Amino acid sequence: MIWSRYALVCRTPVDAADRGKTGRMGELLECVPNFSEGRNPSVIQAIVEAMTKVKDVVLLDVDPGKATNRTVVTLVGPPAAVCEAVFQGAKKSAELIDMRLHKGEHPRFGALDVCPLVPVRGISMERVVELARDLGKRMGEELNLSIYCYEQAALSAGRRNLAEVRAGEYEALEARLANGDAPDFGPNTFQAKTGATAVGARDFLVAYNVNLNTTSSRRANAIAFDVREKGREKLDPNTMKPVRDEQGQPIWVPGSLKAVKGIGWFIEEYGVAQVSLNLTDISVTPLHVVFDEVCKKAEARGVRVTGSELVGLLPLRALLDAGRYFLKKQQRSLGVSDDELIKIAVKSLGLGDLYAFKPEEKIIEFAIAKKLGESAALLVQKSVRAFTEETASESPAPGGGSIAATVGAFGAALSTMVANLSSHKRGWDARWEEFSDYAEQGKLAYDRLLALVDEDTAAFNRVMDAMSLPKSTDAEKAARRQAMQRATVHAAEVPLEVMKVALASMEGIAKMAELGNAASVSDAGVGALCARTAVLGAELNVRINCAGLDDKELAARLVAEARALATRASEREREILALVEARM
Repeated sequence: MIWSRYALVCRTPVDAADRGKTGRMGELLECVPNFSEGRNPSVIQAIVEAMTKVKDVVLLDVDPGKATNRTVVTLVGPPAAVCEAVFQGAKKSAELIDMRLHKGEHPRFGALDVCPLVPVRGISMERVVELARDLGKRMGEELNLSIYCYEQAALSAGRRNLAEVRAGEYEALEARLANGDAPDFGPNTFQAKTGATAVGARDFLVAYNVNLNTTSSRRANAIAFDVREKGREKLDPNTMKPVRDEQGQPIWVPGSLKAVKGIGWFIEEYGVAQVSLNLTDISVTPLHVVFDEVCKKAEARGVRVTGSELVGLLPLRALLDAGRYFLKKQQRSLGVSDDELIKIAVKSLGLGDLYAFKPEEKIIEFAIAKKLGESAALLVQKSVRAFTEETASESPAPGGGSIAATVGAFGAALSTMVANLSSHKRGWDARWEEFSDYAEQGKLAYDRLLALVDEDTAAFNRVMDAMSLPKSTDAEKAARRQAMQRATVHAAEVPLEVMKVALASMEGIAKMAELGNAASVSDAGVGALCARTAVLGAELNVRINCAGLDDKELAARLVAEARALATRASEREREILALVEARM
């Protein structure tokens, strides 16, 4: 399976006319509500059912934990639908969960403990902040819940950090409220049954637990303090009491990792202690850096890491970056498929230590695409035979544009193959990184060309959709004509991009013909033939679509650009084949 296809689908830009729809083009909002119940299946089921009854909401994951007595749910869908679903979940949890009876390993202060909204696609963080505050206000007014806004949605600087918002947990909540720490919305008196809820807006947070070969929660906690950004309180070595500053506040010794929160605990159901971490910004501290740092700090304390687990979902890029990191440590080429990168990452991080890791369920892009049916109709997901037979059918699409992109992808893939073989060739160890770079360039090219296979067919379908618009009145005719022209311009621009990407891939093909493993030089030659075919084939599609444009100046400019690209591709093909002949 070509995992990268899902990621490309989820990066599709949003058209204004398509906003609000569930599917490939609409706004998508994620919510990850955490409920303080992880042991009673009937309660969990009732809460989940209350949320999933809302139209257009897609349930991605339900992750209950017995030791934490907590369930993490992941939902995605149009913003209004997601907010309504979470509201219904909050309502049901208020009915069924009694915080006076709750015990668990995880910090908590309410039945619906935390409720973060996360932008996925086509929606700004500013808008998500508005939604979070509106949702919190509604929960406070209609459900009588005490609501604290946190992270980006915080109404005061002191409430951005969830740990501070939830300080003292449920047990300290009554005293906090009595001392004037009023919520942002809802009652400012202690609600014994429901506690309080933190509603926020944030980017992706990765909940990540690292497994240890110990049952000591004290050791796990010490390792968590070593790595988390907050660190630990500074102690006087003589009295072992906290050292305080001039204002009487404790002095903290920071941990080694930025944008990481953590604690240690013992998980009875697995019989292991874990370092439980929240990665609040994986662009600052990636998953693989966290894993290696925990390994380092654990070893210093005589403890070994045995694996790790993800709670909820994570972005695809986190595992791709981890795969590349571990391959680089092995001095192996990084230009392998996304599927292979994921396998390397999962194995290296020990993500299957406690239970099987399923990428299609744990990677946010895959789960969204699968649930929304975004991959079902993709040509690139078909077998070669099924794709060929689809092309041969009476349907006008896929046509020459999609085939040109496919052939171009094959050419770039052949270049990548030669680079990978050369990187791994005995005696060429010192050159592995040089060929790895070429392999990565080739992979980027075939990834984009494979995405263009379906984009070309989608562009043709947009033209057909425009043609089917009503034309009974002058206004309808004008709107139809305008839609057809917009769609036709796009139908010319897609094959033009195929030409550009395929031509650019010929630079890597030329290097492989010149420098790559001599035993594979013929493969580089076939890659050049494929790339040139892709460019010339896509040119035909640019020209035929431009013929239908009213804007003749734009049409002439696009055709001229396409002809120049085609000429250069033919030149590069001859140059590459000459290199191939010289080494045959």
